[in-house]
This record gives sequence, C-alpha cells and structure tokens, in this order.
Amino acid sequence: MKAKNENVVHMIKFFLLSVSAGIIQAVSFTLLFEIGHLIYLPAYLIALTLSVLWNFTLNRKFTFKSAANIPLAMTKVALYYAVFTPASTWWGDALTNANWNEYLVLFLTMVTNLITEFLFTKYVVYRNQINTAVKKQPEVE
Repeated sequence: MKAKNENVVHMIKFFLLSVSAGIIQAVSFTLLFEIGHLIYLPAYLIALTLSVLWNFTLNRKFTFKSAANIPLAMTKVALYYAVFTPASTWWGDALTNANWNEYLVLFLTMVTNLITEFLFTKYVVYRNQINTAVKKQPEVE
C-alpha cells in the first residue's frame, strides 16, 4: 500500500512541477513565436530546453528526492530528449505545416512529454535512487 501511495504522490508532484515547466515553455514559446517572430521549430526547441532544465532540477529535488549522480541522471534525461526532441519537432513541424494551430500542437506535445517523461524519469533515470537524498532522522535512545 505504501508503494502505491508513493507512486500517487510522485505523479501529483511531478504533474504540479511540470505545470511550472509548462508555463515556462508556453511563455517562452509565445515570446519567441509572437514577439521574436521565430518560426515554430526554433521557438519550440528553445522553449523546450528551458523547460527541461527547470523540470529536471525541481523534480530531482522535490519529487524523487534523489542523490543520484547528477551528470549521469542528466545524461539519461538527455538520452530521452535525444529521442523525444526530434520526434516531437518532426510531428510539430508536420502538423503546423498541415495548418494545425501552433498552440494546439504545442499543448498536445506537452501532454505527451509529461506522461512519457514521468515514466522515463521514475523508472529509468531514478530507478533505485528515489528518496536517497532524504535526511535520516536521528535515532532516539
């Protein structure tokens, strides 16, 4: 029962912190797309990079409380994005070229990212490393 509750807590925390990363991504995308007049592809890539850095940092500390090797954990996240970024860039570019609304494409891509990144982060990046940064309570004699 404890593991099930912990999974629910992880999902909720990951979702809430990812919302903050999503806000960073949406705002930076909007600024780059609307004000900077960048086309979808570079605006998306820059916004995605900003949100990934934010999300990795917060979720490592607050959701998974992991003391895992940071360069190794970030490398694993980079490997996830080595697959996700080209795929999402390709479908985003294809859908916007097919006259889909850029914000609808961005939203659907962000939902796909949220679900797949949670699963990858929990079961690959921090596998056997969750709650390793939690301070142990001193034993009472």
